[in-house]
Amino acid sequence: MATTMMIKCFFAIILHAFVAFSQAEADTTQGSTAILITVDQSGKGDYKKIQDAIDAVPINNVDLVFIRVRPGVYEEKISVPADKPFITVSGTKANDTIITWNDGGDIFESPTFSVLASDFIGRYLTIQNTYGAVGKAVALRVSGDRAAFYGCRILSYQDTLLDDTGRHYYNSCYIEGATDFICGNAASFFERCHLHSISGGAGAITAQRRMSPSEDTGFTFFSCKISGVKTAVLGRPWGGYSRVVFAFTYMSNAILPQGWDDWGNSLDQSTVYYGQYRCSGAGAATSKRVEWARNLTSEEAAPFLTKDSIDGKAWIRSAPTSFKKKAFSTKT
Repeated sequence: MATTMMIKCFFAIILHAFVAFSQAEADTTQGSTAILITVDQSGKGDYKKIQDAIDAVPINNVDLVFIRVRPGVYEEKISVPADKPFITVSGTKANDTIITWNDGGDIFESPTFSVLASDFIGRYLTIQNTYGAVGKAVALRVSGDRAAFYGCRILSYQDTLLDDTGRHYYNSCYIEGATDFICGNAASFFERCHLHSISGGAGAITAQRRMSPSEDTGFTFFSCKISGVKTAVLGRPWGGYSRVVFAFTYMSNAILPQGWDDWGNSLDQSTVYYGQYRCSGAGAATSKRVEWARNLTSEEAAPFLTKDSIDGKAWIRSAPTSFKKKAFSTKT
């Protein structure tokens, strides 16, 4: 009897520990309660400008903050500072909630929207830079770790999305540009995104900047769609160990048969990692790809096919399930 009781107690303790662990993991990825701030240009919210709402979040914030942006065209140059994590900026429909600016030149100074903080989420926003085809003009810069974007439209011409550094997740986003319009050295997973090239014929979709084999960075495009007004290549190396993989992606005939370009440096051909796996469409044919492109096997593709490649289970979280108005908490 005593032995039986001990066994029951042992399994009860194990079960309790498992439930506690599972709940702790769930709390990091599932919806919870967030502090609500409303931005409304008509004055019916807490602030009229998005940047003012971000500025209201205290330094070293530890609360989930949900900034709800009501429909409108917001002519703002926005920055989420590195010391303000856990912020979500959300519209209701990307077509109705437009953040726009007109600036060009330096890729770190021109962005319409810069995310420097960790644990940022953007939802249902259009983020655009209207500088045009005369130079570098970033719409969105993401330089914080653990950032995610859902249902956003990201628009410019050159260097549209500066996917700079950190682990990032993009879901159901529309990204448009002509030259290197997804660039940077982040470790990012793009799922069900639409990439649209407006290049006149000599553009590149990606310019990934992995600089050494020791860097665990690269872009994966999973179940995406590629279209274009004329033609473009899938990418070219901004860094000598550039890494980009397209899997289960539809490629229209906008993609040139060679697929990739070495940006005039043939030495990079032996060090870059450019692959595709089970893609479809006229632009996905591999028979005329450059010799240094990879047609991946199932085993080679496996590490790129889930969000585990960016440790997504540990940090990707869903939208809050409830909201509150209260004072902020900060780290001391």
